Amino acid sequence: MPPSPRIKGWCPGAWRPMATGDGLLVRVCPPLGELSRQQVLALCDAAETFGSGLIELTSRANLQLRGVTDESWPPLMAFLVEHQLVSDDPEAERQPQLMLAPAWQKGDDIHTIARLLQTRGSELATMPGKVGMAIDAGNAPVLGDSAADFRIERSMEGGLLVRADGYALGTAVSDTEAAVEQLIRLTHWFVDSGGWASGRMRRHTAPLPDWAPAEIAPVPPGEKLALGKHHEGMVVGLPFGRVAAETLREAVSQTSARVVQVTPWRRLLLQDCDTLAAIDGLIRHNSDPRLAMDACPGAPFCEQASVATQPLAEKLSGWVEGTVHISGCAKGCARRTPADVCLVGQAGRFNVVVNGGADSTPIKTGLTESEALDVIKKLSESR
Repeated sequence: MPPSPRIKGWCPGAWRPMATGDGLLVRVCPPLGELSRQQVLALCDAAETFGSGLIELTSRANLQLRGVTDESWPPLMAFLVEHQLVSDDPEAERQPQLMLAPAWQKGDDIHTIARLLQTRGSELATMPGKVGMAIDAGNAPVLGDSAADFRIERSMEGGLLVRADGYALGTAVSDTEAAVEQLIRLTHWFVDSGGWASGRMRRHTAPLPDWAPAEIAPVPPGEKLALGKHHEGMVVGLPFGRVAAETLREAVSQTSARVVQVTPWRRLLLQDCDTLAAIDGLIRHNSDPRLAMDACPGAPFCEQASVATQPLAEKLSGWVEGTVHISGCAKGCARRTPADVCLVGQAGRFNVVVNGGADSTPIKTGLTESEALDVIKKLSESR
């Protein structure tokens, strides 16, 4: 039995960076899920000056800098605070993760709810570090595949509802203020009913309280942002969620984009951008097979990974008709749901899983990279 990967139980931040295989990982949570043009350019400068020059976009729509050292972290924090990329109050970072459905409009329900939550953030219960919330109150929810413990969505009747993760139905509320009030109340119920022991809402076994009945269905899910032209600007993809700072700087500098919205889908929405020339290191077409692939940072970037993942993902691009997941260890951080094919690192070799996740039973174990590629090739040819 291979050793279980170590689960830290908390998420890195800026004031609380996480040690990884290539140094400290510093995470920036863009307020309301967007950064100004100047802030994006400042983030690129920070990545190159104080880190390795790599920027990652996470599955919770956060941005993180890699390769920061103990010596470079203090001046990095001063720089991030100066450019309003991080609050100067470390306690502000302890509030639950807040994810907004992209392409929201100023004054709409998503924006209004998010601003209310910012104002009333101190009223939320103190919860485990991985707990997060999704404000997905557009015409159709789009964040259903993204990790969130509590969600505010649109109901089939057209109103708002608050839904706890693990439940298909939610509780109807009258307006945006009532939605925020219900959400705050749910966070306190979660803690009072043993949420710290559960860690996440989907693992919480306590029944919902009588005042939060799961009885109203959300509207069917909508489509994620497609790459290319959008009524707000242009959407570009980041291969496996990673981009070099110089590449992102080039994309923003050559356009008229005034704001960049982040998404949990490894895509950026460049607002007020009409055209974008081809740039190496960005995905521009919806047919790109890398969009159906998930790969964690892998070795040497992650201390728990025993294999390099993203170079292998590039080699496998287009080989499999369906989803592909390449994980450096059995944690499977890059993908929550099963994939058609999953390669999992173990002791410097690969296990192959079909129709499962990184912790599923493999059909082949202990393979070299070339052996794993041969197995994937034969699987593809047999389909």
